[in-house]
Amino acid sequence: MFCSTVILYKMLYPNCDVLTSLYFKKGYLRMIKIRRFQEQDWPRIWAIVKPVFRAGETYTFPTDIPEQDAFHVWIEVPEATYVAEDDSGLILGTYYLKPNQPGQGSHVCNCGYVVREATRGKGVASAMCEHSQKEAVELGFHAMQYNLVVSINTGAVRLWQKHGFDIIGTLPEAFKHPKEGFVDAYVMYKKLET
Repeated sequence: MFCSTVILYKMLYPNCDVLTSLYFKKGYLRMIKIRRFQEQDWPRIWAIVKPVFRAGETYTFPTDIPEQDAFHVWIEVPEATYVAEDDSGLILGTYYLKPNQPGQGSHVCNCGYVVREATRGKGVASAMCEHSQKEAVELGFHAMQYNLVVSINTGAVRLWQKHGFDIIGTLPEAFKHPKEGFVDAYVMYKKLET
């Protein structure tokens, strides 16, 4: 079914290169399209990132970060922000891409990803990770680095490793988890195929 769906999609939309992945929702195979952020997306993105930031389990942002500050760090600071949506227009997730450091370190990029809670575990983060690497190369980056991957976020660690990222350092007790206390964080890195 996967192959025939992709062939049909390519026949209907021959010039569309935003097809990244497919996932099942309520028994139906749905397309995941990833595109650049547009201003009207923000309320729907905020609805996805807000509970993640409030939980304080994966990002270092203050758990009470105001919406305008979240907009600044997720939309204005990065070089680019993207949304993953299904064929009905439902935003499934979002990610940003930015230089990890200024100047002499600006050839290495950094990304942050958040997936809508109801669609976690369905390939959305994986699709965004693949897409972000391609976009990073297009934007001239040579490598990608995740600066603070919470060690007990085992699903994320496993996913990034599946996509070729190595743990290149462990930061002992670098993250203050709201339930587990001080936990280690990883620096993960991948040289991109340019």
